[in-house]
Amino acid sequence: MILALNIGNSNITFGSYTRDGKLVFSSRLFADTALSSDELLYKMVNMLALYGAEPREVTDVIFSSVVPALTPRMREALHKMCEAPVMEVGPGLKSGVRIRMDNPAQLGGELLCAVVGALQRHTPPLVVANFDTAISMLAVDAEGALIGGAILPGPQMSLAALVKNTAQLPQVELDAKPKRMVGANTADCLHSGMVHGTAAMVDGMVENFRTALHAPGAPLVATGTLPRSVRSACRTDIDYRDTLVLDGLYTIWQRNARR
Repeated sequence: MILALNIGNSNITFGSYTRDGKLVFSSRLFADTALSSDELLYKMVNMLALYGAEPREVTDVIFSSVVPALTPRMREALHKMCEAPVMEVGPGLKSGVRIRMDNPAQLGGELLCAVVGALQRHTPPLVVANFDTAISMLAVDAEGALIGGAILPGPQMSLAALVKNTAQLPQVELDAKPKRMVGANTADCLHSGMVHGTAAMVDGMVENFRTALHAPGAPLVATGTLPRSVRSACRTDIDYRDTLVLDGLYTIWQRNARR
């Protein structure tokens, strides 16, 4: 069993794959930076048990992280949990993706994995989006090279900032579909703005990325925590894959595993 894990700003996602690439299960934990290595170990062992698996079944591990505070603790927890070799996404691992950016070292591991996963699903050029605390959008050219991207605030962060910094704006449920486009009260107005406004932002950015790529038909491949209500409000067709980053991790493991 190959265990793939990604530590994002909001969640720790992990999944189990067979050696030939079949996804056995995937799950998600809240990425609490206060967690110790033993607490991470406890949560992982219990999550494995939930899906009928045991640590001794893990033969290989690969993980990526964009949260420096949790990276060494996760590394320690994995070594405590099993004796399997642990790969960590970073310099020295072959991803198969050319990165044509000013400083490739600044690219987060989960974004690289998302691009790798997307390229397993579509022929480039394409647009890849990871919806987390921030919305990260990446442009992949016709040669399959990552040429750059854009970072925008996610709807959850935007809503939290509005509620915190205003006196009378209420909290609204982003997972629910707005009652109407033009709200008739404060809550409905905010709800519409957050859902339809985020969707319009995504649509506009994808259109601009396609123009930059000279590829009006470039698909949008996405993953992350974008509420279903926002995805439904987008006019752009979205190939949404909840395990896109994990799929990319498995592919990177496959390209670097010793035969």
